[in-house]
Amino acid sequence: QVQLVESGGGLVQAGGSLRLSCAASGRSFRMYAMAWFRQAPGKEREFVATISQWSGGLNYADSVKGRFTISRDNAESTVYLQMNSLKPEDTAVYYCAAGAIAATTEASYTYRGQGTQVTVSS
Repeated sequence: QVQLVESGGGLVQAGGSLRLSCAASGRSFRMYAMAWFRQAPGKEREFVATISQWSGGLNYADSVKGRFTISRDNAESTVYLQMNSLKPEDTAVYYCAAGAIAATTEASYTYRGQGTQVTVSS
């Protein structure tokens, strides 16, 4: 069993930055690929970014490429999402997920956190 707890969300103006964290506890963190998904009001949850177990495989949604960076610290059992140049359309609840492979579909992940709210004002 893996427990995931997100933090770092908040209210920021357009063009600003936030850094989300997802702390994992339970079974060995380094065994899992990690990902971030987000869900805006009235919309389906969508893929944001993923990182493989040893940080060699990175993948981003087109909408965040060049603005967001996913990283992980296996010693700290934490995955991060650095978000720069934020836009109002980035407003959503952001969730982290853990699974066996670095996929873009949420169903591929076994464990999910409760989410953290990110609100970008114009």
